[in-house]
Amino acid sequence: MMNGKKVVVVMPAYNAEATLEMTYAEIPKDIVDDIILVDDNSRDNTIEHARELGIRCFLHAQNWGYGRNQKTCYHEALKLGADVVVMLHPDYQYTPKLIPAMANLITSGYYDAVVASRILGGQALEGGMPMYKYISNRFLTASQNLLMSGKLSEYHSGYRAFSRDVLEKLPLWENSDDFVFDNQMLAQTLFFGFNIGEVSCPTKYFEEASSINFKRSCQYGLGVLKTSMEFRLQKWGLKQYEIFNPEGRKLSDHNQEYYSDQSMTCSS
Repeated sequence: MMNGKKVVVVMPAYNAEATLEMTYAEIPKDIVDDIILVDDNSRDNTIEHARELGIRCFLHAQNWGYGRNQKTCYHEALKLGADVVVMLHPDYQYTPKLIPAMANLITSGYYDAVVASRILGGQALEGGMPMYKYISNRFLTASQNLLMSGKLSEYHSGYRAFSRDVLEKLPLWENSDDFVFDNQMLAQTLFFGFNIGEVSCPTKYFEEASSINFKRSCQYGLGVLKTSMEFRLQKWGLKQYEIFNPEGRKLSDHNQEYYSDQSMTCSS
């Protein structure tokens, strides 16, 4: 525990066999109470490797997408009684050594959510981030700060932490099952008045690290702009969107339907 709060790390996994053990080894077990891995029907031996490492794991019956994977991750973490949930990719692109800093910002009561920013340290390009991704990151972040009145250095890191209160109140089931889920979740966090903090995170790009291709990146970028415009239009009272509806579907609203049809527990 940290500051009397239960910390759970969740890892949304897809074809992460080659990097899972390195990631798991660096998770600070002295402050992390539980670790959950959700495998989105990988084509390699991710789930078998996770079992060998003794990780609590769940397996989707088919490949439902990155966003759906996170929905399962957060739902299972809340069922374990998590006060803070840290989402860490098992591809070793983000260092697990930042978990204590991220969790502390939440357990101390200063922030409701924390993003590990690859931009704050000023070394994203030196760490291997492709130039086109860096430029699009800067453009999309500036656009979102303008449209959503935010002040984040980056909205596109896949390394973040959330308090239980955030996860219980956001209508996460209304979000996409694809990659834009990440961005929709941060937009919702701001929309509903939660505070987001940032920590500097080193950038690591290498062959085994997961990364979406140029086409998927373009689709993601358009989704980000769409989400930001929806945020602004709803704030102005011009339109209503389900992802910003406080009565929208929460993770707890559909667990029976979710598990009977779309995923199954592989190990606990």
